Amino acid sequence: MTSRAGRTTIVDVARAAGTSVSSASVALRGEPGVSAQTRERILAAARRLGYRPDRQASLLRRREPRVLGVTFSVEQTFHGDLVENLYRAADASGYDLVLSAKTAGRPESRAVDNLLRDRCGPLILIAPELPRDALAQLAARTPVVTIGSDAPAEGVDSVHSDDRQGVTDAVAHLVGLGHRRIAYVDGGTAVMSATRSDAYVRTMREHGLDGHVRVISGAPTEESGIEVASVLLDGDEPLPTAILAHNDLIAVGLLLTLRSRGVRVPADVSVVGYDDTRTAALAAVRLTSVSQDAAELARRAVERATTRGDDPAQQIVTPARLVVRDTTAPPGR
Repeated sequence: MTSRAGRTTIVDVARAAGTSVSSASVALRGEPGVSAQTRERILAAARRLGYRPDRQASLLRRREPRVLGVTFSVEQTFHGDLVENLYRAADASGYDLVLSAKTAGRPESRAVDNLLRDRCGPLILIAPELPRDALAQLAARTPVVTIGSDAPAEGVDSVHSDDRQGVTDAVAHLVGLGHRRIAYVDGGTAVMSATRSDAYVRTMREHGLDGHVRVISGAPTEESGIEVASVLLDGDEPLPTAILAHNDLIAVGLLLTLRSRGVRVPADVSVVGYDDTRTAALAAVRLTSVSQDAAELARRAVERATTRGDDPAQQIVTPARLVVRDTTAPPGR
């Protein structure tokens, strides 16, 4: 159970306790990150083996940067809000961030590979589109936390808001104002698009509005909102009296196009977004939107990334909250 030189090492302690070396290191340093039972097992093994920490190795470890790797999309405004709050949460935990962006020409797999090459610690992936098996393989190499995805993957922690409740509350708000012809613009292949779309359909049916269910294909971009608004305005069907969008980008595209074509918002059409981004709160926009609470999502993600240890992966769901502003009102007001 001891090294060839006769000195008990942290590897010996980890083997004796039946844990990983990283968990043994956390427990012996007295830091959070392992359960009380695991900590006691490690400390008991250390006492039994007569383990004494290597001061030189300890000094070297202290010089190592405490860094979290983060992937995000440059096209999504809400991702920027999350990154800002991740910096705050990481700083409060004594960590720094290394960012790796996803773009049209830079796939998520490359963004992740760059973080691994930079030898980051745990990874936080914002709205990842990687397949579940790829996420599970990544989690076997390093701790992984996802934000904004409800697709479970083995060994991966996930933190996301209650999107079903958020959409339910948005539809209920519009129904309470007297709307019946409520349309929904989905996010195409975007993460959580199916979850939000299903919640819209279910809630409309629960309010007895089966005959008014209308899901319009879209994409999570402002351009998509512009295109959808143009199609609605130039089509033969009457305009819906309210439109709920997959995210704020779509909603802003809808809002600006409707106004530019002489449609009064909210008198003629109410518009609701999702994410409650900074744009939604601008004086010229004042968009009713569902807040995911970026600060809470970031705090919980950093907490899991930095303290998980040997604990099993968790799915953490935070509340969504409807923020009512100036783009919703009773129909025909």
